[in-house]
Amino acid sequence: MTDGQKDPAPVKVMVVDDHPMWRDAVARDLAEAGFDVVATAGDGAQAVRRAQAAAPDVLVLDLNLPELPGARVCKELIGSLPGLRVLVLSASGEHADVLEAVKSGATGYLLKSASTEELIDAVRRTADGDAVFTPGLAGLVLGEYRRLAGEPAPTPGGPEPKAPRLTDRETEVLRLVAKGLSYKQIAERLVISHRTVQNHVQNTLGKLQLHNRVELVRYAIERGLDDLSDSTGD
Repeated sequence: MTDGQKDPAPVKVMVVDDHPMWRDAVARDLAEAGFDVVATAGDGAQAVRRAQAAAPDVLVLDLNLPELPGARVCKELIGSLPGLRVLVLSASGEHADVLEAVKSGATGYLLKSASTEELIDAVRRTADGDAVFTPGLAGLVLGEYRRLAGEPAPTPGGPEPKAPRLTDRETEVLRLVAKGLSYKQIAERLVISHRTVQNHVQNTLGKLQLHNRVELVRYAIERGLDDLSDSTGD
């Protein structure tokens, strides 16, 4: 880069899969694409230990693991590593597996039938904060959140606390997130930078005390923001 600016640090990635040849191939492909592969693991318990030591930015995680299931690994690490994003890479496209992964905190779900180029793009987008799904699975996840949003919320402690106040721009960005747009698409739609979109999303996550984009989508759908008319135009 010019003007004395340093290149940004490469995204730190960890690969977890119980098949050594597959695990090594994925790690090699990601390293060759410029990612910093900081660790690999072959079972769930090992994955938790190594991830906590290596602190990756993105965890590429298989679900079918010995010792500890992938969904449990995801839930434990999301709870202990703030900022970690999990991309599930699985042979299973079963709806129950997809929904369990998302409910455990995964921000994306890619089938192993994906090409190397699709995997590299998915890891990059996951690192940027996008929710990345194999085509057809995103609709399933949004549909499930709409179903959950239609169920009455439990009220063990009486009325809900007042919702935090979002700025007009934060609300606008949140609405487009709920419609399934990527950060790049939102930036183009609102004529702002990709980084500004990320900042608005991070501010909104902090105000709402949510952890990732998937939770943000559910929050927006529960409030009907995905059904509002699009005042920003196409």
